[in-house]
Amino acid sequence: MNKIYPDKLKTGDEVRVIAPAMSYSIFSEELKEIANKRFEELGLNLTFGKHIDEKNDFTSSLIESRIEDLHEAFSDKNVKAIFTAIGGANSNQLLNYIDWELIKNNPKIFCGFSDITALNNSIFAKTGLVTYSGPHYSTFGQKLHFDYTLDYLKKCLMNNDPIEIKPSESWSDDSWYKDQDDRKLIKNNCWLVINEGKAVGTILGGNLCTFNLLQGTEYMPDLDNSILFLEDDYLSNPETFDRDLQSLIHLPNFNKVKGIVIGRFQNKSNVTNELLTQIIKTKKELNNIPVVANVDFGHTDPKVTLPIGGTVAIDISSSNSKITILDH
Repeated sequence: MNKIYPDKLKTGDEVRVIAPAMSYSIFSEELKEIANKRFEELGLNLTFGKHIDEKNDFTSSLIESRIEDLHEAFSDKNVKAIFTAIGGANSNQLLNYIDWELIKNNPKIFCGFSDITALNNSIFAKTGLVTYSGPHYSTFGQKLHFDYTLDYLKKCLMNNDPIEIKPSESWSDDSWYKDQDDRKLIKNNCWLVINEGKAVGTILGGNLCTFNLLQGTEYMPDLDNSILFLEDDYLSNPETFDRDLQSLIHLPNFNKVKGIVIGRFQNKSNVTNELLTQIIKTKKELNNIPVVANVDFGHTDPKVTLPIGGTVAIDISSSNSKITILDH
């Protein structure tokens, strides 16, 4: 399959917000005002899907509504990028209803994370379009400490140069959307090197438990020559992460994976550096590939924007590790 890289964003472009998982209606006016202003400061013009405010008993909307907004966003020639409102738990409901040829023939930036992992990877698997595991529209609603996230978003979506990922100076795991002014920053102790080594490969993955939903389906991308970027949220714990990772390892072509990069865990998961190291070291299939953890992506802030289907080079060592996104 030939990869398709969408055009980069530029000043004056239209960006469409859709809600393929949870509803946009849950956002506070404060969050929306901050997010809208941030897009405006980037010189981007926001428009919104027709059904984003719909909300059912699952804080989502009908499959038909979500598909209509997705298809309309891709078919509208004026729209240059699509941002998801937020994650959730049901974006995989859409997969059997998506017009893949429509997406392939109208390539554009598609960005979101968490539950959107199902869409990011299935779009790449079915069409070759490189998608982006990065901030939701709602992420732009952070009043404070958004600089790192915004910087890496611009590097990935508004520039073509290779991106060297550097650890953030500090990170947070607070409910910022509940109190924008009471942020609790934690000093970043940099990355956790578990297995040393070098590799170049295709970026796949995102949220691990969502990525695993694609196993055994036509929507799972080929793991050949891949470097997996994996993270999980506060609902995870050492036992479930171990089990979910083991499930991925059981895939017939897992032996073609070239390396693993793990996003920082939320505090409530209780996945410590010591336990994570034990989990990785007990899996013989991982012994000969580089593995590094505590990288800035996933459900803590700040976060890097990652091209799903893009190319990355990793050089992991205890003295000096380097992660460089080559093609995005």
